[in-house]
Amino acid sequence: MLLSPSRRMQAVQAPIIPIVGDLVRSHPGTISLGQGVVWYGPPPQVPAQIARFLSDNENHKYKPVSGIPPLVEALKTKLKAENGIAESPLTKETAGTEAGATSPSRGRGEPEGTRLLVTAGGNMGFMNAVLAIADPGDEVILPTPFYFNHEMAIVMANCRPVLVPTDARYHLRLDALESAITPRTRAIVTVSPNNPTGAVYSEAELRAVNELCRQRGIYHISDEAYEYFTYGTTHFSPASLADAAAHTISLFSLSKAYGFASWRVGYMLIPQHLDDAVRKIQDTILICPPVISQFAALGALEAGRTYCQEKLRGIAEVRQIVLGELQQLGSLCIVPPAEGAFYVLLKVDTKLDAMTMVERLIKEHGVAVIPGNAFGMLDGCYLRVAYGALQKETVAAGIGRLVKGLKLLALGS
Repeated sequence: MLLSPSRRMQAVQAPIIPIVGDLVRSHPGTISLGQGVVWYGPPPQVPAQIARFLSDNENHKYKPVSGIPPLVEALKTKLKAENGIAESPLTKETAGTEAGATSPSRGRGEPEGTRLLVTAGGNMGFMNAVLAIADPGDEVILPTPFYFNHEMAIVMANCRPVLVPTDARYHLRLDALESAITPRTRAIVTVSPNNPTGAVYSEAELRAVNELCRQRGIYHISDEAYEYFTYGTTHFSPASLADAAAHTISLFSLSKAYGFASWRVGYMLIPQHLDDAVRKIQDTILICPPVISQFAALGALEAGRTYCQEKLRGIAEVRQIVLGELQQLGSLCIVPPAEGAFYVLLKVDTKLDAMTMVERLIKEHGVAVIPGNAFGMLDGCYLRVAYGALQKETVAAGIGRLVKGLKLLALGS
């Protein structure tokens, strides 16, 4: 018998960011428009909280699986003030419900409580959710383009990602989502503001998806990692809806807005009946979220949204420069509206496949982007451009290389 990885893991796509990262490192001087990070770091309140962490030896021991109480309370306050989401208390009816119930809708019309858990980043929140709600062979609906780690997590859980196309602006098609639901469907996933497209779904779109999920007895997993990154539009949280608690799983992250990527701090708001299941998963994988990172998160929340908004003004200016420069490509490239996050998903008119285009942009033009096939876009050459790490002083060089490279490579293909 030959030793080999599981067939399950062989079916999972290779993570694209490390692959492109290796190419960048092998070509020094390359400007990366690949990984989704911001150019700035955490606020100054963070070091003070780290000092508090270090001053108490008890902080080096295990802490609650759902997060340290001060951070959990601070996040509840944030959700209520900024997202219109109040944690629903545990009711008598909910208290009698079996944890890990097989349906998000208990069918009696009574209210259900919600619970907040701190996670090791938004990706862990998504993995928690999939493992808590789905059994092998179940289906999870992903609008395409999808966030590649979502698709990877679903496959790792021995479940089936069901891919549903969006419209020409990368917005949701409710009719297509509804048609994709089968008896094995457990959830519809939305990412707004969107990675990789920059689309921001309207309140009406998200209300419609959430209501569809409620009616069909499936979960709505709402990934809101880029909630602060909107330009001329407004972010909406589906969990703020009055009847959303029993079937809505909301995922959030501090990585993006607070320049906090390596600290791995996120949080999730879940229906009460999933609390036991998610705690089992989280306890098994990491016992508790890293406590030093949770103290750092307290410092970030002390600084608050004001800190982020000051930085976002600079990113908004970079976005305008990027979109303006991309217009030079004319008919060579379709540039849909990108109202949020810090991504643009281009469709290039070329005979080259996306990965070949990425490799040649790095090797011949010193600029890196991410191929669209990682996000499920297989029909044509799609490229994700990330501009969050650029500042006004450096954007001209990076986007200039990209525009020049795309012109030469597309015309020469």
